[in-house]
Amino acid sequence: MLFCPEGNVKVISQIKKDLDFNRSLFSLVEVLKSVAVSHYRMLEKLIKSEEQFYVVLRQFFEFAYFRTMEHPFLSGTPAPAGIVAITSDMGLLGGLNLKVMAAAFEAAQKGPSRLMVIGEKGHALAREGGFSFIAFPGVKDEERYGQSLAIRDFVMEQLATGKIGSLAVFYPEPVSFLVQRVKKMVMVPFDIPGREEPLDPMMIRETILESKASDIIAYLISLWLGQALYEILGFSRLAELSARFLHLEGSSQRIKELEKKLQLVYFRVRHELIDKSMREIFSARSLYVAS
Repeated sequence: MLFCPEGNVKVISQIKKDLDFNRSLFSLVEVLKSVAVSHYRMLEKLIKSEEQFYVVLRQFFEFAYFRTMEHPFLSGTPAPAGIVAITSDMGLLGGLNLKVMAAAFEAAQKGPSRLMVIGEKGHALAREGGFSFIAFPGVKDEERYGQSLAIRDFVMEQLATGKIGSLAVFYPEPVSFLVQRVKKMVMVPFDIPGREEPLDPMMIRETILESKASDIIAYLISLWLGQALYEILGFSRLAELSARFLHLEGSSQRIKELEKKLQLVYFRVRHELIDKSMREIFSARSLYVAS
């Protein structure tokens, strides 16, 4: 048994509790890291860019008639700019949501705009910044397709009624599992490759359209927005999961460092108590022998 002041016993008891708490927290963080990695790998297999769709879409707009048309979806209008910011519903992303919103805020402050925010973290940051915005729920894997269509339909209505004249989306892009960056994609006006190149007037006159050109363009842009938003929401989820892993990995390292410090303190205090107890025992024995 150690003969030591009550205060030192309490110190050791508290250090033990802190060590147990740190070990439990470390185990929890490791589990969350594993969940983030497995979820990322699973989604990575499902999420991909449909390049063939974009090839076909560009081929439509390569027709000379479309390249020369003036349409608000192709040239934009002076109406307020539409800005979409994609964030998450959960934290532990190491400031990724803040970076996305900072880029969206900077764009919104350049002129008249309408801010649309996806995800609760973005909602909170927009309220803190004093920005008015239109709120959409955060991305859910099983509802991603329906969410992309709902956002597409809302944006198309905004464009068709002249409430916005352009559309830019800010979202976190997973460059790799360990690297994410904020990407801006200008979706409207739609960029037609070679639009500025001169055309043979005969090619335009010979074009036969069964439907109105404006209706065709609106339909094609609607398809483009739906597919692009569907992919963007998926890539945003991948960036979210990879950013969460990196943040948790940093937390895991800090917990390890703290545990090492606590162990050093524990052993130092324990040795001091043992030394003090041994001195008290020898002192007591010396007094007994002397008597």
